[in-house]
Amino acid sequence: MIDHEVRVHRSDEQLPREQQLAWKIAEVAAERIEPTPEVTDMVINRVIDNAAVATASLGRAPILAARSQAEAHPVSLGGAGSTVFGSPARTSPEWAAWANGVAVRELDYHDTFLAAEYSHPGDNVPPLLAVAQHLGRSGADLLRGIVTGYEIQVDLVKGISLHAHKIDHVAHLGPSAAAGLGTLLGLPADTVYQAVGQALHTTTATRQSRKGEISTWKAHAPAFAGKMAVEAVDRAMRGQTSPSPVYEGEDGVIAWLLDGPEARYTVPLPAAGEARRAILDTYTKEHSAEYQAQAWIDLARRLGTERPDLRDPARVTSVVLHTSHHTHYVIGSGSGDPQKYDPAASRETLDHSIPYIFTVALQDGAWDHVASYAPERAGRPDTVELWRKVTTAEDAEWTRRYHSPDPAEKAFGGRVEIELADGSRVVEEIAVADAHPLGARPFAREQYVAKFRALAAGVLADEETERFLDVAQRLPELSADELSGLTVTPLTDALAAHPVAPGIF
Repeated sequence: MIDHEVRVHRSDEQLPREQQLAWKIAEVAAERIEPTPEVTDMVINRVIDNAAVATASLGRAPILAARSQAEAHPVSLGGAGSTVFGSPARTSPEWAAWANGVAVRELDYHDTFLAAEYSHPGDNVPPLLAVAQHLGRSGADLLRGIVTGYEIQVDLVKGISLHAHKIDHVAHLGPSAAAGLGTLLGLPADTVYQAVGQALHTTTATRQSRKGEISTWKAHAPAFAGKMAVEAVDRAMRGQTSPSPVYEGEDGVIAWLLDGPEARYTVPLPAAGEARRAILDTYTKEHSAEYQAQAWIDLARRLGTERPDLRDPARVTSVVLHTSHHTHYVIGSGSGDPQKYDPAASRETLDHSIPYIFTVALQDGAWDHVASYAPERAGRPDTVELWRKVTTAEDAEWTRRYHSPDPAEKAFGGRVEIELADGSRVVEEIAVADAHPLGARPFAREQYVAKFRALAAGVLADEETERFLDVAQRLPELSADELSGLTVTPLTDALAAHPVAPGIF
């Protein structure tokens, strides 16, 4: 890997494009590198993972709304169209990227990477799959594109913090998806460079979408970034140019949205000829909740099973989760969001409330993507009483481990201290989730397949489940025609049963 220093340049410095971060990203995307077997295996895992969580969300309102929008846009003239999960119709690729992106993100249940910034790298897959289907590309082409998308997103997340300035993390997704599309389509570096610039310029937004009462836009934000990436690549292929230098300009992203004119960042990118392995640094979720909650769910399940008395609010005086800065301030009591303790809060809000999540996992000894968020579950009196005794506190050591560049030391958990009414205390800690590569039960192909089957149960016919798994696991050898099989047809059409209100389209 090569570390690239990125800083703001005055306009009179005339920074050559070959020295700009967007160009260096484009060079990575333009180089044809065959994935290693280990990387190929992980891409297949994540294609299965994305499809699993999309399948589980097909009947949810945001997915139905996005799908109905996509279906209003027929196949565009340049190709055969793209499939939409749960839909019998093909649509224009940017709208398929939109609808499938919402389906993948809705349950907050797919892969993650956390470093200077945080991300869901699997969000790269919907726009890449849509364009590959539309333009008749092969499974091998799609595979290479996905590898690039993961590589660029992970490298940007390692080097540039967005959340420190309340910029939403999908600002890294626009460029990574554009770069992945460049690899998929075999575009030259100068075209990818323009697409990366446009994608970044159009996908910067504030983090209010993940603050307070969290709305359905949380699932739409990455889908919008993917859609913008498709459109940016289309414009760049037609010879249209972009704001430049988009990162380093004196009126650019770094100068005005991030650390300012004196900022300096270091972004690692692969050297020429180097294998793209960033996907191997990422990790998926066993539970449908914010990633920083994964380890806490596992610890709470265990504690509740071993010590049933901890489930009784009358027996508990206080519960303090000592954890990282990010966990405390984003999903913990450090956020200052009263909604994180509100039984009537939206599912999206409860998904970002570690006090709620820890309480329910402790009491139930389990976590379910539907039942654990049900209004009747959130409003149970004994749960509300215990929930309001749970707070978080930043711990410097857990913050340091959260940001550690050493994968063996990097951690997303913390230490729980429970004070009981009888004066006794329970103190336990957990570093990583059970499903993490360094956890108690790391996910491998078997677990990804099991997750798909579990989430597809009752939604897909058994033969449809097995058909999809067969197609997905043959990804590198799929022909263009076979690539259309990377979608699912449910037992019942949720949109037909629950039509959404009409909009403009």
